[in-house]
Amino acid sequence: MAALRLDRRAVLKGMAGATLALPVLDAMGDEIANQVPRRFCALYTANGMSLPHAHHALDEWSWFPSQQENGRFVLGKSTEPLTPFQNHITFFGGMHHPSGPKADPHVCSDMWLTGAPLHNPKPGTYNSVGLDQIIALHTKQFCRQPSLVLSIDAGTGFLSRTGTISYSLEGKPIPAENNPRRVFDRLFRGDRASLKSEREQLKHRIRLVDAVLDNARSLNQHLGQSDRDRMDQYLTSLSEVESRLVASEQWIDIPLKKQDYSQIDLDVTNESAPADYYRNMFDLIALAFDADITRSVAFMLNREDGMGISDTFPLKLGLTRTHHSLSHAGDKEGQLEFAKYDHFLSEQLAHLFAQLQSYRDRDGSVLDNTIVLYGSGASTTHNPRNLPTLIAGGNNLGLKHGTYWRDGESRMSNLFVSVLRTLKLPVESFADSTGTLAESVFTGA
Repeated sequence: MAALRLDRRAVLKGMAGATLALPVLDAMGDEIANQVPRRFCALYTANGMSLPHAHHALDEWSWFPSQQENGRFVLGKSTEPLTPFQNHITFFGGMHHPSGPKADPHVCSDMWLTGAPLHNPKPGTYNSVGLDQIIALHTKQFCRQPSLVLSIDAGTGFLSRTGTISYSLEGKPIPAENNPRRVFDRLFRGDRASLKSEREQLKHRIRLVDAVLDNARSLNQHLGQSDRDRMDQYLTSLSEVESRLVASEQWIDIPLKKQDYSQIDLDVTNESAPADYYRNMFDLIALAFDADITRSVAFMLNREDGMGISDTFPLKLGLTRTHHSLSHAGDKEGQLEFAKYDHFLSEQLAHLFAQLQSYRDRDGSVLDNTIVLYGSGASTTHNPRNLPTLIAGGNNLGLKHGTYWRDGESRMSNLFVSVLRTLKLPVESFADSTGTLAESVFTGA
């Protein structure tokens, strides 16, 4: 019997005539099937990084590495856990968003992935699309979920104290998920329910969402401005739910890759030990990438200004102050503890890198075919310049790592364009970009 040969343009027929391209399958032939996924993951930590005052003689605890003459770097103590991955990471200095100094310093997480043009300075109304959602727009046809949006506290937060770093094409906050069990069910439960039952459940939920949307739009005409803003955010949330349901409907007949989920503890929550929580969330991200369920992930590890449960994580680790308090510390002891919390976060980052490196694509590891962006929207307290920025992975995509790159002040949006070019996406510019960072790790951008 001759082997089935599928055309690359094969599609799945969805509801209301909607179609979605099939995932890359072996049956499409070697030329297509051997195309390795190009992925992106954004990881955000609030309140800046440890950059101790010079007079405290804590230089070895600075988050930025020391630079050698050949451009290579020497990791400090707060990033020492990343030592096994020195050939997979690059540090960037001098990064900034030009709109940053003009904004409320507490919205730096809102604009981290967007560069927020500030055409309307009112918090909660000024934003534009995030980098992760641009990537999702161009990769969603290849995977079950357009994007995976995660956060320590879930939801969207409120106005200038956001609970998500992901913003839609319309600049609206995308609700984040924070519970490992719910994340797992969303990503992997499709192969545990009968296809017929799952399809009927999805159709029923989509009809409910449509009904709520129609009623909400009618109600919106009779509300005041503040209530309309809240309803607008709610409608955005429903729209995201609807898009995920439609994606699930169209992919439900395609079997998931068989994987080992035994290392996942789905009983962990953000009230558990901090390392247990982060590592389980990172394990879920790595599994989602390995199964090609999504190619775009955004995870907000901490919230700004002492908001949310993660502000107490340093206390759970035996430190004496909350995360936000440590970021404001001017004394030597406080700045050392801030650096030690950065060390803890570096340990979690190293765990993610190790997981991504352990999963194999046809060509190299998942880490080699994934660009990971890690950073914060401030350097020292509320300072929107010299944003701590790290790029990891992507070695198979042409990235050349192992340096600490700085060329005066550089726009984050130029770095974002470099990411988009490296992912081979047809995007020429982003936000206020003026070009790329072609002379950095992005040699081919």
